[in-house]
Formats: sequence, structure tokens, C-alpha cells
Amino acid sequence: MGTDTDGVAPRDQRTHPDIRLDQPVLPADHHAADAEADDVADAPPKTGETLLTVIIAFAANVLIAVAKSVAAVITGSASMVAEAAHSWADAGNEVLLLIAERRSQRPADSRHPLGYGKDAYIWSMFAAFGLFTAGAVLSIQHGIQSLLEPEPATDYVIAYVVLGVSFVLEGISFIRALREARAAAHELNRGTLDHVIASSNPTLRAVFAEDAAALIGLAIAFLGILLHQLTGSSAFDAIGSIAVGVLLGVVAVLLIARNRAFLLGEAIGEADRQAVLLRLLARHDVDRVTSLHVEFIGPGQLFLIAAVDLAGNVAEDALAVELRRIERELERDPHLARVVLTVSAADEASLEVPATRRSTP
Repeated sequence: MGTDTDGVAPRDQRTHPDIRLDQPVLPADHHAADAEADDVADAPPKTGETLLTVIIAFAANVLIAVAKSVAAVITGSASMVAEAAHSWADAGNEVLLLIAERRSQRPADSRHPLGYGKDAYIWSMFAAFGLFTAGAVLSIQHGIQSLLEPEPATDYVIAYVVLGVSFVLEGISFIRALREARAAAHELNRGTLDHVIASSNPTLRAVFAEDAAALIGLAIAFLGILLHQLTGSSAFDAIGSIAVGVLLGVVAVLLIARNRAFLLGEAIGEADRQAVLLRLLARHDVDRVTSLHVEFIGPGQLFLIAAVDLAGNVAEDALAVELRRIERELERDPHLARVVLTVSAADEASLEVPATRRSTP
């Protein structure tokens, strides 16, 4: 794992949607007030809330999947078959997301000193692959087959009733995910959609994206079935199935890309990096910082590596003790899961905080 230097800027110039580091959590002077003060602006994801969101989504998707499957058999609608596949894929994904929630919460041990936070991205990646194969591929395949070998559809009323009930249940699940995402985004003064896309919480992103896709997919399926009924052409129904598959594919690719980024080690944005640098330089026991790297190792969890020059003339035998003391103090921040500090070399250039950042209260 390399470290960022003065000449290398991270990917994002914005603050990260999960982390608000512009307000120091730890006092500049370690003798000052408690580190767990009220200015902790953004704590790591609340596991209980996210877990409830996943459970609600799972229950809704199982009920919906059963209803859609029955309706698909009765009506013979291609769009309904696609919707049934979509809901079964979502239900399976919720199980994987529950596993992700549980496994990522395990404490660090000797074999995994940085903890198991990235397990959340691994299991969420499995869920995204499941959405792509069981949802997108099957829906598109069935739609193409229906175009080549059209079959008559019947009992349209049953299809409409099932779609309506499904919309209500999916809406309940989506509102729950939306409320959780909106609350977190409001806390950070950021847009809800921006927060969901860039968040380090893969479970919330997956439930939000899948429920939103489900509502859009239901609208597409309704339109396809309605046009089939009005025109008598099954092509509209088949095209609806393909459109649902394409929608699921886009969502799956987005989820896969975000999980991949965090598994590779996504660094915080430049604004947050400058805030961390400012916090380090504000300490009375740190004279300068020559290297700084901060990356995500789990939902809302950061790994900080820095090379610092301590203030004063610290004796060589006390140097390691002093560095460990500063590390422990920094790790009181609920975001900083692990901090590693090393000593700067005398010829290394210092990292500087822009004047605008220094002047910000």
C-alpha cells in the first residue's frame, strides 16, 4: 500500500459523503476536553437501522416474488416472468446483504489486524452478481425468446392486481431505505442520491438501488402488459421484459463498480484529506507531516497512515512510545479504525494546508 505525497492528488476533490472531517473530533491538545464530544458529525453506519432496512426489503421481496410467480404462470406474461425473476433475485440478494452486515462487524484479530470491514463489500459484490445473472440475464433471455416465439397472454386483471400490490410493498421497503439515506445525507448537508452512490455503506446502497429499480421495473411491466392488451401484440410485453433486464443490468454494474472501488482501497476525497492534515498539524505534539494516506477499510471505517515530525526533541527510546500514544488518541475518532504513524525523514518535504483551509474556523 503506497502513500500519497505532496504531488499526488486523490481521485475526488470533494468531501466523501460518509465522512465529515472538517470539524475536528479530537482536540488539538490531547490534554483538552473529551474526544467523544458532540462535534462528532458523522458516526459509522448504524447497524441496527441498516439491518432492519434489509429485513423489511427481504420480507417484501419474498411476498412479491411468490405473487409474481403465480401471476406469471396464470397470465403467461413475459414482463411478469421478468418481474418474478427480478423479485427472486432481490430476495436472494437480501440474504447475502444480511451476511455482509454480520460478517463485517467482526472485531480485528491477529490474522486480520485491520478488521473484517471489507467483508461487507465482498458479500455485496456477490449480491450484485446475483442481480445481474438471476435478474438481468434471465429477463433479457426470456424477452428475446418471447419475441421469437410469441405466446398469448390472458387474465390481465390478475397481472394488474399483482403489480399494484407489488408496487405498494416495494414502496414500503423503498421508503424505509430512502428515510435512512436521507437522514444520513441531511446530517452531512449533502444530496440523498449523491450520498447513496458514493457512500461506503454497501448495504444501504444495494437496498436503495434495488428497490428503486423494482419500482421502475413495475412501471415498465405495467406498460408492456397494457400495450399487449390494447394492441394484441405480445411484442410490447416481450420488450418490457427486455427493458426490465437492461435496467437490472445497469443497476448491477453500478453496484459492482462501487464495491470494486472499495475493495481496491478507495481513498477519501482531497477536501477530507486536507481536513485530516489540518487536524494533525493542529496538535501541539506534531511539528509537521510529510506523508499522509487515508483509505476506507469498511463502511465508515478509515485506515490512516502518516509520517510526522514530532515537536521538540524526543529521545530515541521514547519516540515509539510517543507515536503509539498519538495513534491511540486519534483512534478515539469513531471513523479511524486504525492509525499508523512513522517518523519523517529530515529531508522530506512538508505537506502544507492551503491558506483557505487554515483560515476556516
